[in-house]
Amino acid sequence: MAGAIASRMSFSSLKRKQPKTFTVRIATMDAEMEFSCEVKWKGKDLFDLVCRTLGLRETWFFGLQYTIKDTVAWLKMDKKVLDHDVPTEEPKTFHFLAKFYPENAEEELVQEITQHLFFLQVKKQILDEKIFCPPEASVLLASYAVQAKYGDYDPNVHKRGFLAQEELLPKRVINLYQMTPEMWEERITAWYAEHRGRARDEAEMEYLKIAQDLEMYGVNYFAIRNKKGTELLLGVDALGLHIYDPDNRLTPKISFPWNEIRNISYSDKEFTIKPLDKKIDVFKFNSSKLRVNKLILQLCIGNHDLFMRRRKADSLEVQQMKAQAREEKARKQMERQCLAREKQMREEAERTRDELERRLMQLKEEATMANEALMRSEETADLLAEKAQITEEEAKLLAQKAAEAEQEMQRIKATAIRTEEEKRLMEQKVLEAEMLALKMAEESERRAKEADQLKQDLQEARESERRAKQKLLEITSKSSYTQSMNSSTTALPTDLPSFNLISESLSFDFKDTDMKRLSMEIEKEKVEYMEKSKHLQEQLNELKTEIEALKLKERETALDILHNENSSRGNSKHNTIKKVS
Repeated sequence: MAGAIASRMSFSSLKRKQPKTFTVRIATMDAEMEFSCEVKWKGKDLFDLVCRTLGLRETWFFGLQYTIKDTVAWLKMDKKVLDHDVPTEEPKTFHFLAKFYPENAEEELVQEITQHLFFLQVKKQILDEKIFCPPEASVLLASYAVQAKYGDYDPNVHKRGFLAQEELLPKRVINLYQMTPEMWEERITAWYAEHRGRARDEAEMEYLKIAQDLEMYGVNYFAIRNKKGTELLLGVDALGLHIYDPDNRLTPKISFPWNEIRNISYSDKEFTIKPLDKKIDVFKFNSSKLRVNKLILQLCIGNHDLFMRRRKADSLEVQQMKAQAREEKARKQMERQCLAREKQMREEAERTRDELERRLMQLKEEATMANEALMRSEETADLLAEKAQITEEEAKLLAQKAAEAEQEMQRIKATAIRTEEEKRLMEQKVLEAEMLALKMAEESERRAKEADQLKQDLQEARESERRAKQKLLEITSKSSYTQSMNSSTTALPTDLPSFNLISESLSFDFKDTDMKRLSMEIEKEKVEYMEKSKHLQEQLNELKTEIEALKLKERETALDILHNENSSRGNSKHNTIKKVS
């Protein structure tokens, strides 16, 4: 009895020790995950778990987003997950998204997974028209998105219509022009073909480098009112705080760079920005909700911290990540070069094989034609021989008949015909016999000549047959040589290294000279990129001019008109911010 009570107590104590859990669903840009979390977990515990699952180390750009009463909010790291104002039902859903954006994607985004997540998020924002993108830039960005998904362009694989089901352009751009889907695909494919040789991560980085220069890239907009009650928009991004007219999200009226802001604070719904220069007036505004002010302050703190961090030396962790990224990039570059060499060797071997096969087929056709000619010559020779034999027999028969006619004439001459009538009749018969004998002789002579001609034709046919046999012998000897060459060359691809490289079998020894060479190559790439940027701008202008005639002016949005005005004035994102700062 005592043992049973003890066992029940032990079981109940174990049951009490098991922590309570709840289910969380995390949605990234391309996947969903579910986790079982303990009730006591804070936001950082869940966030770290997601980052470990994704293999993400550049965690400072990201956060877990959720929605409260149509307002966006971010999970706080030092607060329990369940203490947030999240729905009670399970699973509780959070979106793993980029919360802060880099100033320069190429320099700041180190890990490939970080680049990929940014690429997917920015691409979706452009397609959803949360970031304004002009038509010509939309086509260029679409071509890089296709390169990232499909790899190098191959006209035998990527045939007309292969982009029919892809969402590549904002609906605003499609509706702005009288162009069919085929016409858009043709222009996207023309640029896509020029990106040959770029790996997925390189194509995605090129996409981000273009997108980061768009005016609305990385900006969080909030509706505010100034002290006079005028409706405005506040924009928070990596460069600072910007004030916009509600109808113009492209060009700020005034900007406060982070290095020129002394203090940011809020009291209830009132928000205060104090510039570093005390001569400049303090800027105050009101937001619609206290929760919005909290979010604005949260974004300001995070962006300001990253702004200052960029202007300091990299931490040891970032230095290690960048070193690993450089080594990984060099390794992948060597792999791609090796694969390119293999592919080139295989293509050359296949071309040689195809050429030899073509030559072999040609020789076989020539041999077949020579055989047919030989057979025709043999048949002609047989026919001529048979005809010569028949002609010879006819000539003998005619000669025999001529001899018989001569004998008959002699016999008639020898016969004495007594009467004059008989003599006359006899003379007439003799004359007729002579005429017949003469004809027989002529026919015999003609037949003899024809027999001689047929013998000559037979001799020529046999000579043609001999030449045909000699040519066939030459073709046969060439064909056997070509087959031996073909077998040795066709076997060539099997001796080449396979396309399926095993990473464990590859080892790289990066010496100082290698790193110097890599640094020189990177510097060279930068110079080439600067040279290409001018060419790229010319291409964009060319496309803009080409499709301008198909534009439906009445469908232009306010942002389209503002962008065109800025472009005509030569205003860009960065020089505009400098002007209004």
